[in-house]
Amino acid sequence: MKMKMVYRRHLCLLLALPFYVTFLHAADISEETAECLDCHRMVTPGIVADWESSMHALISPAEAVENDPLQRKVSADPETMARFQSAVGCYECHSLNSHQHNDAFEHMGYTISIVISPDDCATCHSTEREQYRENRMSHAYGNLMDNSLYRDLMKHVNANVSFENGELHYGPADDATRAESCLYCHGTRVESAGLEFRDTDLGEFEFPVLTNWPNQGVGRINPDGSMGSCSACHPRHSFSISTARSPYTCAQCHKGPDVPAYKVYEASKHGNIFNAEKSSFDMRAVPWVPGRDFSAPTCAACHVSLLSSEDGEIIAERSHSFSDRLSWRLFGVPYAHAHPRNPSNTGILNASGLPLMVELDGTPVSSALISPEEQSQRSSRMKQVCRSCHSSQWTDSHFQRLDNTVRTSNANTLTGTLMLARAWDKNYISGLPQGQSIFDDSFEQDWVTLWLFYANSVRLASAMGGGGDYAVFADGRYQLSGQLRKMHEWLKSRENDAPTR
Repeated sequence: MKMKMVYRRHLCLLLALPFYVTFLHAADISEETAECLDCHRMVTPGIVADWESSMHALISPAEAVENDPLQRKVSADPETMARFQSAVGCYECHSLNSHQHNDAFEHMGYTISIVISPDDCATCHSTEREQYRENRMSHAYGNLMDNSLYRDLMKHVNANVSFENGELHYGPADDATRAESCLYCHGTRVESAGLEFRDTDLGEFEFPVLTNWPNQGVGRINPDGSMGSCSACHPRHSFSISTARSPYTCAQCHKGPDVPAYKVYEASKHGNIFNAEKSSFDMRAVPWVPGRDFSAPTCAACHVSLLSSEDGEIIAERSHSFSDRLSWRLFGVPYAHAHPRNPSNTGILNASGLPLMVELDGTPVSSALISPEEQSQRSSRMKQVCRSCHSSQWTDSHFQRLDNTVRTSNANTLTGTLMLARAWDKNYISGLPQGQSIFDDSFEQDWVTLWLFYANSVRLASAMGGGGDYAVFADGRYQLSGQLRKMHEWLKSRENDAPTR
C-alpha cells in the first residue's frame, strides 16, 4: 500500500513538471529505499519532500542515459547506467562505498553512511567528479590549512584576543569558530569519532558522532577521504540544477568584501536583467540556450554550464573545474596573476619563502602558473560565451579593460607593499625580515585591506561588467586610494618622529 502511495505521489509530481521531462512514468523505488521512506516520512518529512521533487526520484539512471547526449545529466558509462533501473533514492546513495566511509554504521539492517561524498556521486556523474577534483574549490581546505601564510591570516581574524599588561594576545580559535568562519566555505575535516545512542521519535538508535559537522564547504574532507561537497551548489536532497545555476547559491561564499562577486553581479546589467526577468528563465534546461532559456547570464552560465545555440551548436562545454574559462586569478591574493597549473597550493614558495605564487613585488612564480598560451585559450572560451549575446567589439573591449584593471590594481598593491617593506626595513614594525607575522600590526592590516578588499573589488567589478559606482565609491577605487594615503601618512609620522642620527 505504501509503495502505491509513493508511486501515485511521484506520478502527480511528474505531471506537474515542465515539458522537458519526456518520461510517462515515475521511476520504480527499490525495496530498501521504500523502507527508508516509511520511517523518514515521519521523522524528517522535509528531507523526503525534497527528494520526492528531485530528478533522482523521478528518473532512473537507466532512463537518464537514454536522453540525447547533449541533454544528459549523467556522464558515467551507459552500460553501467543501464544496470540502475530504480530511482536514485536514500539507499542507493547512502549505502555506496560503505567500506571506504569512516562514518559507515549499521542501521535498520543496512550498512549506510551519513555523508555523501563526490566519490559516491561519481557513480553516475563521473566526468563532473573528475573535473571537480581538478578544481581549486575541491582543494580549498588544504589550500587554506596547509598554507602557513593564509593560516596565519586566519589566526589573526578568528583569534581569541585578550588584553594583558597593556598588550593584545592572540589565542588560538576553537574548532567551532573556525567551522563558522573560514571553514564554512573552505570546508572542514569530517570524521566519525565513534558511536553514541540517541533518542528519536521511533526509539533509541546508535549513530556516528561526526567531528566538524555540519558543513557543506566546497573543499570539505569527507569521511571517505575525498575532497569536496557537491551539496555546496546542489542542495541535498533535491540536488536541483536550477538552484545550482542561481546566483544566490554562489552568494553563500562569494559575497565579500573579500570576494564581492555577488554584490558586483547585483550592481551589473546582468544582475539587473536577472532580477527583473528571472521568472521567465528556464533554469532547468539542458543544454542551456542563451536567448531562449535565459536573457542574461548567471554565474553558472559564464563559469560552468553547457551552453548551445538553438540548433545544438556547442558554445561552451559543461565544466565543474570552474576555471576552464578564466585566464586571471583575481581575488584572495595580493596581486592578480595567471591561474595555477595545479589546483593545490601545497609546496609552492616564492623567493621570500612565502607560500605565494607571486613575489612581494608582484613578479609571478611562473613555474607554478599556466602559460600565456593557456591564458589565451581560456580567455577565448569565455569570450565565446560573451559573444552569444554581444558583438566582438563589445567583448574584446571588455577584456581589454580587464587587462588594464589587472595592471593598475597590481600597481597600487605594489605601492602599498613598498611602504610596508620600508616600515619593516626601518624597524617601525616587525614583519617578514624579522621572522614575525605579517598580519599582527595595524599597519600590516591596512596593507591586507588594501588588496584583500579594495583591489579585489575593483578587479571583480571590471571582470563582471559591474563597474561604475560599485567599483569607485561603494567599495573600490575611492577606498583603494584612500588606503594608500592612510598608509603614507602613518609612515611619514613615524619618520618624522624618528631621532636624527
